[in-house]
Amino acid sequence: MNFDELFGHFGQHTVDGLSKGAIYALIALGYTLVYGVLRLINFAHSEVFMVGTFAVLGTWTAMGLQNNPPIGTAILALVVGLIVAAVASGGTALAIERIAYRPLRRKNAPPLIFLITAIGVSLVLVEVFGMLLPKLLGQTMPALFSRPRQLVGMPTILEQKALFTIGTTSITNVQVIVFVSALVMMFLLDRFINKTRYGRGVRAVAQNPETAALMGVNQERVIMLIFVLGGFMAGAAALLWSMRFGVTQNTIGFVLGLKAFTAAVLGGIGNLRGALVGGLVLGLVEVYGATLFRSEWEDVIAFVVLIVVLMFRPTGLLGESLGRARA
Repeated sequence: MNFDELFGHFGQHTVDGLSKGAIYALIALGYTLVYGVLRLINFAHSEVFMVGTFAVLGTWTAMGLQNNPPIGTAILALVVGLIVAAVASGGTALAIERIAYRPLRRKNAPPLIFLITAIGVSLVLVEVFGMLLPKLLGQTMPALFSRPRQLVGMPTILEQKALFTIGTTSITNVQVIVFVSALVMMFLLDRFINKTRYGRGVRAVAQNPETAALMGVNQERVIMLIFVLGGFMAGAAALLWSMRFGVTQNTIGFVLGLKAFTAAVLGGIGNLRGALVGGLVLGLVEVYGATLFRSEWEDVIAFVVLIVVLMFRPTGLLGESLGRARA
């Protein structure tokens, strides 16, 4: 175990873990929203994130961006990329709900059928981006669709530079943007759910769908809303991932989706603030674990920590469900 490396650069590893965990937390919000209302584990949400990364790459490719553009161009690219990714991911999430899940709800299908359908939709989206789209668009947009089964690089929109240094800890501009942006978006979503009329409808359906319907809450609109909101958060996470790591491929959502789901369970699935806590904790655990052992072990360590936490706290670290959240 490399304790000297961990404690010698503890601050740096903490900053790296928090910026990584913030992305996990944004993706985890989609799992939490859907589970909190429908008690459905939407494993296709990982591919909603994947679509967002390709939307960002497609946008930056269409804009003809090169590495390290001028600051004005970089800001425009980030804003446009965020909008396009949010719309693409939100639209994908809504399409999944309308096409795959809504017919099952109308037939009162058992939970196992929803789970199998979610896995099937996930595989379909992976193969669509890996096989079909390259044949259709590989010639017109080769940088985007010529080899999506391999890691595809993106332009470096912002060069990582140290904003300030505290002791041996260097905090870069990209890390600050990722962490602060994630916190702001999660704060806005939390305020929306807990303080607005539409948010009250979401919490009412999560707590008791039948009573909510008697009170005039349109359940179908609420379900559409949570899928779109979860998709928006996944699109935002896709932009931050693209800016931080700069790669994508058709299978990129698989492991990231599992980790985001782990973060949601770790914090307390169905709890928006739990998704934040779980994501940040998971990011820290991964970075600390990779430093203590080796990077190959970070996934194993993350899931072992999840198992240990759930042994003593089965409802997660926070545990409160969306339906019991307070206004």
